[in-house]
Amino acid sequence: MGFQSQKKSVVLLFIALSFLEIYDLGESRSFQKKGSPVFSDTYTVNGLLLLPYAEIMEPFKAYFNKSSNNSRVDYYEDLVQTYQLASKNQAFKIAYMPDDQGKPVHTCFKLNVTNETVTIQSVLPDLTNFTYVVDEFCENIYFPIKTNCSRWELTEIHGKKTNKYTMWVLQKKNITIPIRYQMKGYNSLLGSHYDKYEVYYGNFTTDVSDLVFNINKNFTCRSFPGPGLENVGEHNPIKEFIDKHDNHIHQAFEDFKQTHDKKYKNEKHHETRKNIFRQNYRLGTLELPPKLPTTVLEEFNTKRMVYWYHHCKSKHFMGKDGNPGGQVIATSVSGCAVTPVKDQAVCGSCWSFGTTGTIEGAYFLKTGNLIRLSQQQLIDCSWSNQNNGCDGGEDYRAYDYIIKNGGLAAEEDYGPYLGQDGKCHERNVNRTVQLMGYVNVTSKDPDLEALKLALVYNGPISVSIDASHKSFSFYSNGVYWEPKCGNKNDDLDHSVLAVGYGIMNGQPYWLIKNSWSTYWGNDGYVLMSQQDNNCGVATSPTYVLIKT
Repeated sequence: MGFQSQKKSVVLLFIALSFLEIYDLGESRSFQKKGSPVFSDTYTVNGLLLLPYAEIMEPFKAYFNKSSNNSRVDYYEDLVQTYQLASKNQAFKIAYMPDDQGKPVHTCFKLNVTNETVTIQSVLPDLTNFTYVVDEFCENIYFPIKTNCSRWELTEIHGKKTNKYTMWVLQKKNITIPIRYQMKGYNSLLGSHYDKYEVYYGNFTTDVSDLVFNINKNFTCRSFPGPGLENVGEHNPIKEFIDKHDNHIHQAFEDFKQTHDKKYKNEKHHETRKNIFRQNYRLGTLELPPKLPTTVLEEFNTKRMVYWYHHCKSKHFMGKDGNPGGQVIATSVSGCAVTPVKDQAVCGSCWSFGTTGTIEGAYFLKTGNLIRLSQQQLIDCSWSNQNNGCDGGEDYRAYDYIIKNGGLAAEEDYGPYLGQDGKCHERNVNRTVQLMGYVNVTSKDPDLEALKLALVYNGPISVSIDASHKSFSFYSNGVYWEPKCGNKNDDLDHSVLAVGYGIMNGQPYWLIKNSWSTYWGNDGYVLMSQQDNNCGVATSPTYVLIKT
């Protein structure tokens, strides 16, 4: 049985078990217009989170006790367990982290909340500001309810984005029973991005035992693996100059010369190339060609884009001979070097989408084949490289994992994206893409030519941005400019994919692909202003080099 089939079977089994006990609705009644419904302060409930765009059906079970100030949510049965113990100001997550042999082991992580306050997590919305709409048949596709429910709605407008939340409930013996919750906007329950979400509820009771908030005594809870201590040679460059720690550079350069059959004219040329290698070793893993004069940028833009325009037959490729008054857009947006917009769901896995996006583009430029690579493999398996699955990561750590572990699988080979941490099962999976190395693009020049050249030569580029502002969450169109945006490394909190650049109404922009589905932004894309490196697009871009 394939992984996709197994996933569906698990979900269907969950549905059958979770909703086996159908509510006795003989005494149920609607609220009509008697005031907003209020849920119990204690409850246990099963649920099924649906993200239609991401093709995700995510089963969960929640335990909530407001009086003891504790909550717990489990996803995909015991695949992931999260504990919010506000009574102790502690939070834990239990997931499958690979051990040294790559075997997934149930591992307890204690979240660092030193400077924060832990709050309990309800999976039921606060309906205080909702408005009663109508009594109507309870639509629930997974179990039969032969009665009417009350529909309650809340509409909020932010800029040009309209958020609409709809809740269906019924009441039995003065207990409010959740049936279905539909969100188009923010995920108001689990704190995710602008999207369309639906939740179906089953087996709701007002009982909960405090024993469910006890962590298994067999677990020794630890911190997340990253960010942690880094390799001296690659990520602590100052040590080279202070402590003369550079033997690894000499050896690596000798290996590089032998592997690539490099010959140099004389000793001076040799030392010059070694120094270039030394600088790029800390940024990536390969020697780069010397920077081209900026005067050739426009020429390469035009020639490269003309080629892609004819090759891809896409209106997005506008070389200056094809559109004399237009601006060059560097990379494909539809069907060439970029796969369709994806949806990371309720998982902090943006770093994996930036990583796969730039590799997908580089692989297409190398082979002419466009494939969807597996974010789930990176989430499940790159813990040893200091990534934290759904709790964050970085593209260069993912590249290191791919290089050291023989490559990255296609999504169809590894299995579908879950929106949660899964069990690493890479051993018997075909690796579609292997990497030679990766490169950090430095764009300190005011015209940002280095990043433009990287887009022209190497296709889509993984970039990090400051996405913490509400204006970004509700962006819809136009060139995005946020005066409060940071552009220093410490400001960057979200990974995306730069796929091109251009000018609109005199405003230079980067064309950015996000991983928040097509419900967000301009069909999933945003035009980020280039002015003053707004939001940090040019601060830490990376691209990869595909192994032939």
